[in-house]
Amino acid sequence: MKIISFNANGIRSAASKGFFDWLPGQDADIVCVQETKAQEHQLGAPDLRPAGYHAHFRDATTKKGYSGVGIYSRREPDEVRTALGWAPFDEEGRYLEARFGKLSVVSLYFPSGSSGDERQQFKFRCMEWITPIFAQWAASGRDYVICGDWNIVHTRKDIRNWTSNQKNSGCLPEERAWLDLLFGQQGWVDSYRHLRPEGEEYTWWSQRGAARAKNVGWRIDYQVVTPSLRDKLRSCAIFPEPKFSDHAPYLVEYA
Repeated sequence: MKIISFNANGIRSAASKGFFDWLPGQDADIVCVQETKAQEHQLGAPDLRPAGYHAHFRDATTKKGYSGVGIYSRREPDEVRTALGWAPFDEEGRYLEARFGKLSVVSLYFPSGSSGDERQQFKFRCMEWITPIFAQWAASGRDYVICGDWNIVHTRKDIRNWTSNQKNSGCLPEERAWLDLLFGQQGWVDSYRHLRPEGEEYTWWSQRGAARAKNVGWRIDYQVVTPSLRDKLRSCAIFPEPKFSDHAPYLVEYA
C-alpha cells in the first residue's frame, strides 16, 4: 500500500502545475491533500478528480478559499469523518478521516502560528485540545496513519537553520516538546524518522530568499502511524521536484 501526503497550497494551483499529471506514475492507493483552498463545489472538474479515485473533502466554513483537506482513495471508504467536535478547529477544514476496515487514514492540516501571536496561541490551544484525542486513537486498537502538514519540526535534522529559528513558530521548544510527547509517551511513530534515522530532507521551503534553490527547508509534513504499523513501514520518498507547491509530496510504502 502506498500513501501520499501533500500540502497543495491551493489544489487548483497544484493541478495547473502538473500535480495530477505526475500522480499516476506514483501508483498511490491513497492521497491526502491539505490546504485545498477551495469549497467542495469548486472541486468537481475532471482535472481535479483523478481517474480511478474516490474523492472526499472537508472545506473551511469560516473563510472561503482557506485551508481545507481532501482524501483521494482507490477504494471507497467504509466511513468518512469530517469533524472532531471542536468548532474552531473543525470549521477551518483541518481534519478528514477515511476508514477502511481496521485502518484509519487522516488528512490533517495543523494550524500555523507564523502570522502572529493570536494564531500562535490558537495553535497552542489546538495542541492541548487534540492531545487526548490522539491518545484515544493510539489506544483504540485501530491502525492509524495521520498524514499532513503539522507545521512543526521535531529535531535539528528536520530544519536547515536550527539555531536561528528557536524563537519562530514551527520550531518553538514547546511545539517540539509536544511532538516528544506524541512520539514518546503516546507511542506514535514518525514514519520518515523510523525509515531514515539520519535523514536530513525537507518538505517545505519559504518562498523568499531562494530558499528552495539553496535547500534551506523544514520537514513539517509527516505520516505519523500507530505502533501497530511500525513493522509495515517499507520505504519513503520526498519529491521536491517537480515543484507543485511550496511543499513537497511525501510518499510512504506499507507492507
